[in-house]
Amino acid sequence: MSDACSTCSQKEGCSGESCPGMPENKHNIRNVIAVMSGKGGVGKSSVTAMLAVALRNEGFKVGIMDADVTGPSIPRLFGLHGRLKNGEKGIQPAKTRSGIEVISLNLLLPNEDEPVIWRGPVISGVVKQFWTDVEWGELDYMLVDLPPGTGDVPLTVMQTLPLNGIIVVTTPQSLVTMIVKKAIHMADRMNIPVIGLVENYTYVHCPDCDKRIELFGHDNTEEATGKMGVPLLGQLPLDPEFAAYSDRGEIENYFEEKTDVNETVANVARLISKKYRNEVQ
Repeated sequence: MSDACSTCSQKEGCSGESCPGMPENKHNIRNVIAVMSGKGGVGKSSVTAMLAVALRNEGFKVGIMDADVTGPSIPRLFGLHGRLKNGEKGIQPAKTRSGIEVISLNLLLPNEDEPVIWRGPVISGVVKQFWTDVEWGELDYMLVDLPPGTGDVPLTVMQTLPLNGIIVVTTPQSLVTMIVKKAIHMADRMNIPVIGLVENYTYVHCPDCDKRIELFGHDNTEEATGKMGVPLLGQLPLDPEFAAYSDRGEIENYFEEKTDVNETVANVARLISKKYRNEVQ
């Protein structure tokens, strides 16, 4: 019995061959990858959205589950509004301009600014329903945008969804690196592979001299990832243009521009697709 099993509420009914707490995988979803962070404010949702666009641009069928129930931001990044409708087999996810399927609580609320004042078990139940009650189409990749930390929702996702792996988002600060280790150790205890780290806000280019400025000081993430035994997938600069596109809900249009951000994200997407090549054929 793994550490994941030891915290499961239905462990007494487990035969060792199947998990009674695992929702039925009735979907044709080939790979499920969670994106998590040890703390908030590191750009986790932005990285999730960018990876989805980059994988879609590679020709894959992609979906996003916005599991950050109390702080959903995925719909805003893609300019998605309005309430979702029920189909014959469940809730129909929204689709972005390029065809990425999205489920988020913000697309189910009467008003986008309606607060979600729920306790952990209720939120975890909603995340399970995002898997069981949504009419997902055929997907090569589903990206799960987790809330920050190592609480109820990340635990629920790791225990109940068929995760292929986890990507951890961080920033170049010693404090953040310490917290990232907690996320990595959680994944290890749940027996979920850590695909690697994406470092956000690594630097900014001076618009006048094109000098690379490290806003958070000298970067030691690559050294830290080596000690943690996980690869550094890419380092993303802080780009004001990306913030402008995000605020307008036009993140897909941002990828039509040639920038350091989308080139790096495209490389990460290619690394992921190469890793799971057999699963998407």
